[in-house]
Amino acid sequence: MKRLTILLLTLLVANVCLASERPNILLIVSEDNGPELGCYGDPYAQTPVLDHLAKTGVRFANAFVPYPVCSPSRACFLTGLYPHQNGQLGLATHKFAMFEGTRTLPAILQNNGYRTGMIGKLHVNPEKEFPFNYRKITGANFGSRNMRNYADAAAEFFKQDSDEPFFLSINYPDAHFPLHRQQFGLPEVPIEADDVRPLPWVGVNSPRLRQFTADYYNCIRRLDDGIGMLLERLKESGHAENTLIVYIGDHGAQFSRGKCSVYEAGLRIPMIVRWPGNQVAGTVRDELASTLDLAPTFLTAAGIDVPSELPGHVLQPLLTGKPAPNNWRKHIVGFTTGAAPGIFYFQQSIRDSRYKLILNPLAKSPNNTNLFAEAYLKQYNSHFAAGSTAEEIANTPQTIQDAYRRFLTPPPYELYDLKNDPHEFTNLADSSSHADIKAQLIVAFRTWQQTTSDPFADAVNLKSFTRSQLDAINTNYRRDKTFRWPYLDNFRQ
Repeated sequence: MKRLTILLLTLLVANVCLASERPNILLIVSEDNGPELGCYGDPYAQTPVLDHLAKTGVRFANAFVPYPVCSPSRACFLTGLYPHQNGQLGLATHKFAMFEGTRTLPAILQNNGYRTGMIGKLHVNPEKEFPFNYRKITGANFGSRNMRNYADAAAEFFKQDSDEPFFLSINYPDAHFPLHRQQFGLPEVPIEADDVRPLPWVGVNSPRLRQFTADYYNCIRRLDDGIGMLLERLKESGHAENTLIVYIGDHGAQFSRGKCSVYEAGLRIPMIVRWPGNQVAGTVRDELASTLDLAPTFLTAAGIDVPSELPGHVLQPLLTGKPAPNNWRKHIVGFTTGAAPGIFYFQQSIRDSRYKLILNPLAKSPNNTNLFAEAYLKQYNSHFAAGSTAEEIANTPQTIQDAYRRFLTPPPYELYDLKNDPHEFTNLADSSSHADIKAQLIVAFRTWQQTTSDPFADAVNLKSFTRSQLDAINTNYRRDKTFRWPYLDNFRQ
């Protein structure tokens, strides 16, 4: 009996030691902003907190989301799966959802001894697949952005008496539209329209767009202030040195050619990682990274086996300054459906370290109008209010006007040299000198479709999905309690 008691005590001590060695995980997510931060070289951003996080952590210079709209993007980093693998092919508010039974990161962590929490919106269906122990500020809060409320909710979570390590995801409403110049006294000194120029990938300059741009930067400054409050609460809790911190944006900003699109401005995001004792501080990594890498990275850090179906890579070797593994990705893939019927258009993209190919499979169909491009052009609703107008576009150089025409009625292929044309204004798809590059990227994309069992590789599936979206535009599907998108049954892997 004495030997059994000693054995049980030994096992208990071993389990406590294992729990103490596992890091806490803090995932910080902001809305609708690309890498417009000081640490990424932006000339207007005022982001001292995030700049310091990058200086004391690892900054990923080429990080991307698989989908440039909220719900699908969030489902990706919360499952580690592409949208066509997890099922979240559009906005949760439009009844898009994950496939039933899809495993989620919070559920796996919770089942393996982690205390889990989420502050801010989830916006992924079905919510029952996300069994958080702690939930606060469940709404989007686009109209009322009190950063102190988020910090206070986090402090409450940090103070909970528990021997378990924690996973906390905190989701900030900035910089989602509407863009607020100042709220609850933040930022203390707002940026003015005369202080900025529109984002370079927009390609259009007007007093109206400069005002929107200034308020975009005001949102980012308020976000930075809020993250500062959060990190101070973490420090006060005593958990800072045993917490793996990741900051990301969920996709690009909602200006023309940004959010919803597969241009760089829609897919490229900031990603900063800080993990004391497990990194080389101040490192900048240029490898192609994805938010799909977060789930395997977190699970590995927690000592949990990574499910074999996850397509991402663990980031740990890059954090410690080692060369990227030989099997590190050579390409990044993205796609969009527009995320809702009223702004539907289907696009796919693949890029390597220099070139980007966009595939527009609807280009030769009668439905070749990019509805989300049209939404920007006509300011479809308040979220598209910063779209470039026809009059503003008409006052730009011919290259920019051509880019906007492609945005509205895309050709079958677009090819961009990101080294010489980082904002994707000059299409090289028909250039004979770039034919081999185009062909190589097409092959790489088809291989990716096969590897990930992409249902859209089948023309019949693409046609049926397109028809379901266009047919729904003039219906009341959102009010129909029995409505279910057909793909949820037809595409299930």
